[in-house]
Amino acid sequence: MYALFKDRTEAGRMLAERLRGEAGPDVLVLALPRGGVPVAFEVAMALSAELDVLPVRKIGVPGQPELAMGAIASGEALYVDRNTMQATRVSQAQFDAVLAAERVELARRERLYRGNRPPIRVEGRTVVLVDDGIATGATLKAAALALKSQHPRRIVAALPVAPVGIEAEFSGITDAFVCVEQPSLFFSVGQHYEDFGETADDDVRALLRRAWDGKDGAPY
Repeated sequence: MYALFKDRTEAGRMLAERLRGEAGPDVLVLALPRGGVPVAFEVAMALSAELDVLPVRKIGVPGQPELAMGAIASGEALYVDRNTMQATRVSQAQFDAVLAAERVELARRERLYRGNRPPIRVEGRTVVLVDDGIATGATLKAAALALKSQHPRRIVAALPVAPVGIEAEFSGITDAFVCVEQPSLFFSVGQHYEDFGETADDDVRALLRRAWDGKDGAPY
């Protein structure tokens, strides 16, 4: 099976082409850290849009951390996948323990990425919510739920790659679902990239600094 994208930068440029119709002065691109930031940076630059991050944390099944049984996002948004909890026999106490740990990490990332800079205004704007791809969609759903409480005009889920048919799960959660490729054989997001190396915290900070300094010259 061949990779669809060389790396997240190429994926972001290809995604930006699909999002040309969303360009405008009221568009805000929000990245899901960490892997979504390089993708979102290219989208924001192509659309001449503001860029910010919306930290989200997967709530992984104990012993299987890559399997999501929920997710949390900034703004106290919580998404719980009860079906996965039941299938993996995770108790409420076990869920709560993982949730508590992820809340600590979420707060750490908020401070690390944004520092003292407040989040960019969302209300009344078109928000393009970007990640480097989704498998279950749990973290993206949590992010979209977090955004709804801030009253954006529209929420557009934007991804380089996702499983076939998963957009139906976002009906009522987002206003649009834009995806570059939806391969019929899908096992993980990483399989569709030649280079899917980890995006480091320093990479996230550097890209945000470039975007923010380019827009308003505000100190990081």
